[in-house]
Amino acid sequence: MMEVETAQLLKGTPSLSKENGPILLIQLGDIGDVVLTLPAIEVLGRAFPKRSLVVCVREHARELMEDCPFVHHVLSINKQRRRIPAELAHQHRFLRDLRKHGCALAIELRTGTRGAVIALLSGARTRIARFAKDGTLWRNRVFTHLVRPTRENIQYAAQHNLNIMAPFGLSETDPRPNISVPRRRRKKAEAIFYKAQIPRDPPLVAIHPFSLWKYKEWGLIEMAALLDRVQAEYHCNLLITGAPNERTRAKDLIGICDRKPYNLAGETSIGELPAILKACSLFIGVDTAALHIAAAVGTPTVGIFGPSSWTNWAPRGSDHLVVKKGLPCQPCSQKGCDGSEESRCLTELTAQEVYTMMTKILDTNLVRRSEVHCMGEGG
Repeated sequence: MMEVETAQLLKGTPSLSKENGPILLIQLGDIGDVVLTLPAIEVLGRAFPKRSLVVCVREHARELMEDCPFVHHVLSINKQRRRIPAELAHQHRFLRDLRKHGCALAIELRTGTRGAVIALLSGARTRIARFAKDGTLWRNRVFTHLVRPTRENIQYAAQHNLNIMAPFGLSETDPRPNISVPRRRRKKAEAIFYKAQIPRDPPLVAIHPFSLWKYKEWGLIEMAALLDRVQAEYHCNLLITGAPNERTRAKDLIGICDRKPYNLAGETSIGELPAILKACSLFIGVDTAALHIAAAVGTPTVGIFGPSSWTNWAPRGSDHLVVKKGLPCQPCSQKGCDGSEESRCLTELTAQEVYTMMTKILDTNLVRRSEVHCMGEGG
């Protein structure tokens, strides 16, 4: 499943230092970006099994990294506002934790300045990053090696992270992320199901209708119509996942559904979400981190896409379906039509259209209620 991989080494040599110190990997993107970094983490873990791997992420993704078997230590960036004395103390603790590992190699996967500063302050002698067009003043100079990937507009986003390591002989033929759910997380998921009185029979279908970005969201009325149709036609229970600040919106969605889904929005941490999604037979959601997590734990997915590129962001494999309106302007990668935060490719997408497109994946993973009734009569 190798995709197009093109990366030019602009600075440094293609051979890495033979030092045996720990490796620092910096990924300060959103949760979905962190999930899509897992193949790169696995490549490093397998290539350097005797070297500790330290991963630096934003605080909201910390639990995902703590559960990754290839990661030995996690550093997290917390952007919480603090008074100046508290902020100074916080930065001092972070710098102390960063330096104590004695990293010999630092790899920054993005083009921001914060990651560059962290790579420099780590003390690593070898520092690798992607070339930034706006980083010529000082950011690019921080690194000993610079890589410029090309043609990434036609690549799966997980491959983008692998591109940074490709010039050094570190590659992966399958760029799909994989999340192993620890036993303690599975037990926690069972406790969550028990508390919410969610039966495990019939099968569960997870619904994630929310995104950090409004322009990626589908309308609640059409989502409710789709959920009612799925429950009317198939033998399943639906549960809604989301962040704590989305729980009220989940209640609003449930309120307009004829057949009421269970509300787990705000009831799980990001570390518990993979176990919840792994227990489901199908995931339906918009382009968001939960879509990537569901695919990474092996749950078939239906991704509802608007302006964002499914070529870059949709999970790979025959178990995963992309649903889109199919307007000629898709994907535009804009934050809504004319910067309005509303995307016509989503507002004009109907529940009937989505249901028609996903019938095959529903039939593959769920049982129609008519078949359940016939089996009951036969018994």
